Amino acid sequence: MVGDLKAAAPALPVDRTQLEQLAGWIKERPLWLAASTHAGEEEIVARVHRQVGANHPGLLTIIVPRHPARGDAIHAMLTARGLYVAQRRRGEPITDQTDVYLADTMGELGLFYSLAGIAFIGGSLVAKGGHNPFEAARLDCAVLYGPDTRNCTRMAAELAAAGAAETVSDTDGLARAVAALLGDGPLRAERSTAAKRVALAGSDILDAVLMRLAPWLDRLAPLEGHADPSRRLRA
Repeated sequence: MVGDLKAAAPALPVDRTQLEQLAGWIKERPLWLAASTHAGEEEIVARVHRQVGANHPGLLTIIVPRHPARGDAIHAMLTARGLYVAQRRRGEPITDQTDVYLADTMGELGLFYSLAGIAFIGGSLVAKGGHNPFEAARLDCAVLYGPDTRNCTRMAAELAAAGAAETVSDTDGLARAVAALLGDGPLRAERSTAAKRVALAGSDILDAVLMRLAPWLDRLAPLEGHADPSRRLRA
């Protein structure tokens, strides 16, 4: 087996203008990101915010739900728990009173990975199989995820072997992991550097796949005459 092609994907796009605006709103506040979350995980994230915030004043939690259409329901749940929420889809800014920034938009995950530095990858504390942790690793995040990573087993194993990620099993475990990373800058830098190194190594997988395919492509080429052989592959 050559590897997982998802590991060869390029870094997610980042809108630098938006990044500067968000950084200006947040200033020096401690923050972390819960990315690609599913139903049941936002409740865990809300409890983690309360636990971690007790020792990290001004904590900002960013939630990027896997399905933005759930944004209003997540907003209602968070506000019912007494949290002050700014909702990106409504154009609400982050203020000093904001506890949770709910980024319920499409195509902006790279922006929030670049901003946060600490990322919990959702779909892993509920039975969804997790999501691609290399996306966070490529953008300088220390990576956390739950025990269910069956959709990205090899990537999770490579990160774990490099000491670049941590598996958490519940609310308390996630709160301890987030608090440890917020309180230890060198640990956070060590984890994020190791994670990026592992993720960038995965970019070689596409080249390896193409090398495996090359003999077959060479055999197909005569069938096309002088036509562009890529047309056959696109058909």
